[in-house]
Amino acid sequence: MENIEDLLNKECELRNSLSELSEDKPDPLFVAKRYNDEYIILLCALFAYGKATLIVKFLESLDFSLLEQKEETIINTLNSFYYRFQNAQDVTAIFIAFKRLKEKDSLNNMFLESYKKDNSVLEGIDNLITKIREVNDYQSRGYTFLISNNFKRDKLGKIKEIGNSPYKRWNMFLRWMVRKDNLDLGLWTGIDKKDLILPLDTHTFKVSQKLGLLSRKTYDLKSALEITNNLRTFDKNDPIKYDFALYRIGQEKII
Repeated sequence: MENIEDLLNKECELRNSLSELSEDKPDPLFVAKRYNDEYIILLCALFAYGKATLIVKFLESLDFSLLEQKEETIINTLNSFYYRFQNAQDVTAIFIAFKRLKEKDSLNNMFLESYKKDNSVLEGIDNLITKIREVNDYQSRGYTFLISNNFKRDKLGKIKEIGNSPYKRWNMFLRWMVRKDNLDLGLWTGIDKKDLILPLDTHTFKVSQKLGLLSRKTYDLKSALEITNNLRTFDKNDPIKYDFALYRIGQEKII
């Protein structure tokens, strides 16, 4: 593991630069960093699936000021917008939900309601998903894919490690909002970065297997937790600082 730690520390230091976010190296964080609004940043994270260039292109086409406009204006403006699994109705629905939620409270406060009970970021995520559904009862497959379902739980009400997806986009959003460096924004308070979970995607999944950080073959929440626990042996206070390095290692086929 010592050689792996040296590699990751080197890559982590190398990647912690604004030069990693550009037109030549597209990433949804490239768009999110332009804003100081947690709702806009969450939109950037939730639409962050698929090819990076197409994600950035779609995000740059959106008028995020619509979150401050009347719902009628949102509906009329977004009636031709779509992205992969989301049609115009789905895109409109998430903007309306976020507008309504924004008028009630901050995402940070709503997250903390559940996180602070047991320092569980999973409980915090679950509470935000619940809040989004409460303010807009719109339902479709595309909309559900976008915001995610609530976590599956066992008979005691505990979130299952097996049977849940890694919730990559939600954990990526938390990385952006909780950590603070040249890449991550660090806009949220009250959450300890040691509690964060790796935003597991196909790149970090395969790289982690090759590096011996993951023994499992299933792409799920338990695998994200296993990798996170192994990264804690390198830095117990900030294990997810290695996420972007792992992502780039996989994306650029360094390993």
